[in-house]
Amino acid sequence: MTSSVPLGLQGSHLLSDRAGHDELRARLLDVASQLLITVGPESLSMRRIATEAGCSTTVIYTMFGSKEGLAEALYLEGFERFRRRLNAVPPRKNALEHLIALGPAYREAALAEPGYYALMFEKAMPGFLPSERARTLARAALNIFDRVISDCISAGYLIPTQPRKIADALWAAAQGAISLERAGHLRDGRTYDSVTHSVVYPYLTEEGVLASSRLGLLPAPRR
Repeated sequence: MTSSVPLGLQGSHLLSDRAGHDELRARLLDVASQLLITVGPESLSMRRIATEAGCSTTVIYTMFGSKEGLAEALYLEGFERFRRRLNAVPPRKNALEHLIALGPAYREAALAEPGYYALMFEKAMPGFLPSERARTLARAALNIFDRVISDCISAGYLIPTQPRKIADALWAAAQGAISLERAGHLRDGRTYDSVTHSVVYPYLTEEGVLASSRLGLLPAPRR
């Protein structure tokens, strides 16, 4: 009979290796992200990243294949971090309240890690174009908006329509305000709140307007 002890040790060793691999990969992405925002896209050479991270260039090529592969990994990591921040927003009993709570969380995610944001939305690396697969995965990271909007429609707070239609309009408004804020044209998040609320308001049903007023969520637009 074969002892299970070696298998157990081997399993622990493999888990340790995997954890070490994931930790190194995350460190490499963070180093690249910081170089991107503090020095610029010209700093993202494999040698520079390896030096900053304390590893060999061979390790980076093994993990990412090429500079383009590294850029796409950064792009996807940025959206994954967005996903985690949005999913960490505590669910509310009221779907409309949950939707409104996601707005500030999205802005905080965008402003918290400027290196990732610059690559994701501002073409910080000239010549880099994410693949169709990467774009699909990036949009999927924001699917929580689609789900919560669908919940709002089911609850009777929003008019029946494709959740993605509202989600994409909300995304576009949010990105416009964030870009202006990052460029120094806006001092705080008040305009962000205003434009994102303005997107949601036309889709509210009468019940949605009443719920919004009752919960103090969305001020009526000025006429």
